[in-house]
Amino acid sequence: MYTVAALYHFTQFENPAALRPALLSLCLHHKITGSLLLAREGVNGTIAGSRAGIDAVLAHLRALPGCADLEHKESTASAQPFPRMKVKLKKEIVTMGQPDVDPRARVGHYVDPKDWNALITAPDVVTIDTRNDYEVEIGTFEGAIDPKTKTFREFPAWWEENKDRFHNKRVAMFCTGGIRCEKSTNFLLAQGVPEVYHLKGGILKYLEEVPATDSTWEGECFVFDGRVSVGHGLTEGPHILCHACRRPILPEDRARAEFEQGVSCHHCIHETSEDDKMRFRERQKQIKLARDRGEAHMATAFAEDM
Repeated sequence: MYTVAALYHFTQFENPAALRPALLSLCLHHKITGSLLLAREGVNGTIAGSRAGIDAVLAHLRALPGCADLEHKESTASAQPFPRMKVKLKKEIVTMGQPDVDPRARVGHYVDPKDWNALITAPDVVTIDTRNDYEVEIGTFEGAIDPKTKTFREFPAWWEENKDRFHNKRVAMFCTGGIRCEKSTNFLLAQGVPEVYHLKGGILKYLEEVPATDSTWEGECFVFDGRVSVGHGLTEGPHILCHACRRPILPEDRARAEFEQGVSCHHCIHETSEDDKMRFRERQKQIKLARDRGEAHMATAFAEDM
């Protein structure tokens, strides 16, 4: 079993590029895979590997400036959930495109998973899912509003168009691990919303701590690794990935007429041109040839990487 650690921390890195070499070297030394993002506003990512390797990387991260109290969430995977290790430099560790948003200044009230059900079932509370549409499609909290955003960048515009619907309401927000809510709650507070709450530790912490018998969660939670989805107890879910559009599908969806491995599924078959599909087919052909030779093809990582 592989240990999977999801983490983020907002702090001020004066020179994130200077932090990258040592962090990447440590991950490679311990055969850690996954993705870590470094920006001036902090660090974000998910990594997987041995217990000792994960502990070494977490210790390194907590020794970085302002990261002593970095928190993380753990789960397990039966197979390596990432094809390789990446440490990337970004403008934002989660892209909202709002330069004035600063979670270090203030955020909404954190709500522990054990108290979440009572909050979101209160009559004066509106619950908003801040994740992307394909994530919401496979699971969300009962009664939650789906903004149907394709990227987190679209959330501010969605709020501007819909804010009048939530007049005199307390707003509860949630996301996979909590990072998007750090920014979205700061954004709403700046917009004048007086009472804003968010699920501490995100959906992953809720599914870890709240028994299925007491849960208001419906479906599975999309995760950005090879497991694709997890359920209560953070057990691996049934979903697989369409490697053409990177949306989650169920195993039975492979039997649908629209599905072609690495080329299309029922979600994306009408979203790409025939030229696109021809390129995808050639990519799949090269992947198969490489596998038949016992080699790794460069497109394999693209097809499997999330």
